Amino acid sequence: MIKLRLKRFGKKREASFRLVACNSTSRRDGRPLQELGFYNPRTKETRLDTEAIRERLSQGAQPTDIVRTLLERGGLIEKTVRSSVTVGQAKQTAKREAAAKQAAKDAADAKAAAAAEAEAPAADAESSEG
Repeated sequence: MIKLRLKRFGKKREASFRLVACNSTSRRDGRPLQELGFYNPRTKETRLDTEAIRERLSQGAQPTDIVRTLLERGGLIEKTVRSSVTVGQAKQTAKREAAAKQAAKDAADAKAAAAAEAEAPAADAESSEG
């Protein structure tokens, strides 16, 4: 399977990356089938060979997650919502709703307790008068 991935180059701690098409079993910095672009994470500079990338994608090449985001930013592929994001958002929504219900229940309990305390001294005062 052909993968579109980043190949690291540059100085230590000053990495830059080339976007390459390579076999999925080859090493990260091994010899690529084709170089398709450039990405510098420090300056956010990106240069893409759009025609070659479109050709590789039409042949069935699979981009890695980071390359997919670079291609989405470059407008070469349509932005898609991944299933993990959808599941995570659903869990967060459920957690927020549960917390809101718990907070409402706690507030109602506190209000009932305050009302009971307010009635108790009044009842004591009536019984001591009588």
